[in-house]
Amino acid sequence: MDTFIIIVLLTFLAIIAIGIIVLRDLLGAVILLGAYSLTAASAFVVMDAVDVAFTEAAVGSGVSTILFLGALSFTKHEQKPRGHDSWLALVFVVVTGGLLIYGTLDMPHFGSAISAAQTHPDLAVRFLEQSGAEVGPPNIVTSVLASYRGYDTLGETLVVFAAGVAVLSLLGLKRRRPEDDAPEHAPGDTPAPDSDDFLAERAE
Repeated sequence: MDTFIIIVLLTFLAIIAIGIIVLRDLLGAVILLGAYSLTAASAFVVMDAVDVAFTEAAVGSGVSTILFLGALSFTKHEQKPRGHDSWLALVFVVVTGGLLIYGTLDMPHFGSAISAAQTHPDLAVRFLEQSGAEVGPPNIVTSVLASYRGYDTLGETLVVFAAGVAVLSLLGLKRRRPEDDAPEHAPGDTPAPDSDDFLAERAE
């Protein structure tokens, strides 16, 4: 049953990825990117990689979506038409993807007894039995992320923090609107008591 669910989720991932490539509306593409990350997180949950699922949902679907939406505020929502440069990018992606798939051919299958996760079974038992006493939190995944592999988690956090600071720095560079182009009344503003709009509302 798990295999069937994973196949369905991978099919959804492929469909969403094609939609992101074909879609010209950047806002729609950002929404699809968030859906892609949520679907990938669901696949990780099915494969019992809950910690990776949390990271994918928080970073891929949450933080990244916010950063993309912030970047969209500085540009148009419609992708600029491109020429044949896209074919060169497609060839690059296909070659890179092929090399990555080739690199996984000699890896053990998911759940295999010779996989890296199974080569040190005593370590997993030690985490299960002693993480509460050694680290403290009742959740073993939290103990692994915050303590046993704390340096790795710290590095990931620094990367996300640096990306967030960089984007916020760019967003902080506010676009200056010329005073002549500024609207007289912003939406929601209350008209001045001596303005024609205010007098017209009082007359009604």
